[in-house]
Amino acid sequence: MNYSNYLKFLIFLSLVISFFFSCQKDSFITDTDAKLSFSMDTVLFDTVFTTIGSTTQQLRVLNKHNKTIQISEIYLAGGDISNFRLNINGVQTIETENIEIAANDSMYIFIEVTVDPNDQNSPLIITDSIIFSTNGNIQDINLVAWGQDAFFHSANTYMQFISGVDTFHFPYHTIHENPVWTNEKPHVVYGYVGIDANDIFTIEAGTQIHFHYNSGIIVWPGGSLKVNGELGNEVVFQGDRLEEFYDELPGQWDRIWLYGGSINNEINYAIIKNAIIGLHVDTVFNSNPTLKISNTKIENMNAIGIFAQGAVIEADNCVIANCGQHSVALSIGGKYRFNHCTIANYWTHSSRASQAALLLNNYYKDVYGNFQIRDLEEAYFGNCLIYGSIEDEIGFDYFPNEGIFNYKFDHCLMKMYEPGVDTTDTETFINIKYNLEPNFISTISPFDYQLDTLSAAKDQANINISLMFPIDLNGNKRLENSTSDIGAFERVE
Repeated sequence: MNYSNYLKFLIFLSLVISFFFSCQKDSFITDTDAKLSFSMDTVLFDTVFTTIGSTTQQLRVLNKHNKTIQISEIYLAGGDISNFRLNINGVQTIETENIEIAANDSMYIFIEVTVDPNDQNSPLIITDSIIFSTNGNIQDINLVAWGQDAFFHSANTYMQFISGVDTFHFPYHTIHENPVWTNEKPHVVYGYVGIDANDIFTIEAGTQIHFHYNSGIIVWPGGSLKVNGELGNEVVFQGDRLEEFYDELPGQWDRIWLYGGSINNEINYAIIKNAIIGLHVDTVFNSNPTLKISNTKIENMNAIGIFAQGAVIEADNCVIANCGQHSVALSIGGKYRFNHCTIANYWTHSSRASQAALLLNNYYKDVYGNFQIRDLEEAYFGNCLIYGSIEDEIGFDYFPNEGIFNYKFDHCLMKMYEPGVDTTDTETFINIKYNLEPNFISTISPFDYQLDTLSAAKDQANINISLMFPIDLNGNKRLENSTSDIGAFERVE
């Protein structure tokens, strides 16, 4: 290339570059009337406990113009003292500058909030706003969070377990001197609350207990749990996330564990939901019932609603439903009486294959691979409704020709097509309704196990059993017309 052509090339290149940058500059909107659009004008957080971070909400910021827009500033009006946090382009910040959004494109801002304690029993409201400055034009999006103060119970020590090459820490704190939890404020639990020997842990009606992930309650040998709920003022055990997304999400906390040797545990009018295991009732070393439970709902467990291991349980007017494995598992023997209970399983989060709603078992395999037999002295079900979404909702898992395996079903409605046991024995299966539709109000969310008008469970109960439990889970009278219904609920026309 000669010098003249080279000079022409440089001039041409300079003009192209100049034109390019000129076009780039002109492609930005500079009009002060040009505004951003947003997916909402207020980002609302439902109730959040003080000191506990919220879930993440998202705000979509849209540029509906045909040119790129440059946002000079995005910042929280509350600045450093704001309870809210922003994440913009992957960076957690309270302010940022010179953010570009291409023509007809958008970006997301992610927002979280933590509410400071205020020592008040009533909810409080926290507000702030996100400010957007574009070409001198100011726009803002409101941020609103409802907060609730609570009693916080945190673990202060731990046990250490070694399994193979793994070491596990079990965080807990033990409370003494017969503690009483009241309903003045919610209770939030981190780790496990342990009830010591000879202590009685009492929970008053209307108390709301919220567990952080992998948290729960353990009643140690010699200790007792007394849950004193009332109709319409139940004690509620649930996770510590209160947003709507978590209403029926299982696995948010661990369990209530009535350890082997705990005594005289009583639960009345409670709601236990969204854990891994609702009630873990362990082997007992005395003749008293490990647990008396009545008028209680246990629902949405990752694994099992009531997991009993050689225990003694008396249950009436209870609904145990929707668990990833069994709703009720009575394992390693024991002694059990269930009256007017609804045991159902319409689990929708994954497949539970052949895991029946109710499991009966009288053995286990020890660490050496040997089978150990534990007598199932009694498993009685009177006026119970046992149903679900698979063909056989009762599992009979017994060691052949060894040990005791006693069970009886009296005036029950049950789903069993191939039970694997002799159902013609009228002393064991008394007036049973097999595979007839219970016609629950709803077996999809929101679940409702009350009976519809055409339910096969209507007027089919054993009156003598109903006389012992004359009020149903909703407080309705049974035997109003000299008949009563199978299950926890009496149908009221």
